[in-house]
Amino acid sequence: MQEKFPGAHPNIWYPFTAIKGAPSPLKVLSGNGAWIELEGGKRLLDLISSWWVNLLGHARPEIADAICRQSQRLEHVIFAGFTHEPAEDLAEKLAGKLPGQLNRVFYSDDGSTAVEVAIKMAWQYWANLGEKRKSFIAFDHAYHGDTFGAMSISARSLFTDGFKELLFDVEHVPYPATWLDDGEVEAKEAAAIRRIAHLLEQNPKRYAAIIIEPLVQGAGGMRMCRVEFLQALRRLSRQHDTLFIFDEVMTGFGRTGEWFACARAAIDPDVICLAKGLTGGFLPLAVTVCSDDIYGVFSSPDPDKTLFHGHSYTANPLGCAAALATMELLEQNEEWFKTLEQAHGKHLAPLIAHPKLDRIRVAGTIAAMDIKTDEREGYLNTVSATIKRKAFERGLLLRPLGNVLYLMPPYCISKDELAWAYRGIASIVDEL
Repeated sequence: MQEKFPGAHPNIWYPFTAIKGAPSPLKVLSGNGAWIELEGGKRLLDLISSWWVNLLGHARPEIADAICRQSQRLEHVIFAGFTHEPAEDLAEKLAGKLPGQLNRVFYSDDGSTAVEVAIKMAWQYWANLGEKRKSFIAFDHAYHGDTFGAMSISARSLFTDGFKELLFDVEHVPYPATWLDDGEVEAKEAAAIRRIAHLLEQNPKRYAAIIIEPLVQGAGGMRMCRVEFLQALRRLSRQHDTLFIFDEVMTGFGRTGEWFACARAAIDPDVICLAKGLTGGFLPLAVTVCSDDIYGVFSSPDPDKTLFHGHSYTANPLGCAAALATMELLEQNEEWFKTLEQAHGKHLAPLIAHPKLDRIRVAGTIAAMDIKTDEREGYLNTVSATIKRKAFERGLLLRPLGNVLYLMPPYCISKDELAWAYRGIASIVDEL
């Protein structure tokens, strides 16, 4: 029998975890607000919203009550040939919040599948129009999920290398990552735009879509770009008649300081992918939203023009009820996500000159910084384990991406809690 890592349950295979040599998993008993409580009574301030999903904090009674009420009426029903009120209400609510003509909601289960749907949608859109556009333009360091289509458009990395022979070809281009006091950002943006324009000019019928994580690349290292770059990309996609997809699985629902990154950028993509915070961290649910113009290309009695994609739990009523309650709470508390950028900035300012920190950056509710080490930058940088251990000792839940330390707290975090967290981070960095 294979040796398991200490403290692991004998029947569970844990994600993103080496089986040998990993520390014991921490058993969580409960959560409340911005805090989780472990077996034994230790409490941790959750500064990563438990993989970026608990927007409003743990155990929100409003969301729990909504799920309970819905469970007593209809827990699930097949969504092919049937419909129900929670799915209809949520689709209307989303269409009312999204910019432009984004109003056709396709339900799925998680971020990876939302991206898979977008890839299929874009490819088949052109096929239904009689064009075989066989590739996509994506970005260096991108991460779009762990299913095969999502891995294909993600950057080649630790997450995809084991499956590279099974992935389809995608053109990856530079992502003009920026940070506070970056004097070269405009030059980086111009170079990226030139590269993409060249590809589109040389092969005008090759690319089905450009796909990007707008404003913030998540798992790739919390790399941030400017609104101006996204606006230039949108102009380029229109000029060359190429679809533009926003993967807002992580950036949606307030993460960038507005309801959606596309709203902050004042542009309307052709397709948007949403998941993670959609249900406030309670249940898996995702959507891929497009316009009537795209939807209409699939409208045909010819079955070959149908988008053949679906999941057993598509538009699950409990998930839809959780999402509706989450959106209502966000509407009532917009100041929570619209003011966190200023709060981050106040605490980041004293760290800018720290000799062990570099590339400090912030976008809405997300703050990030690179830790200077003698090792190669990236996900496998061992400073991550040191920071996690020191954070745990101080009652902080941090999960650095290698040498990238970031904060993505629940919106309900108080000013005092955030200040306490930054004091802990400053002391951790001082000790490195």
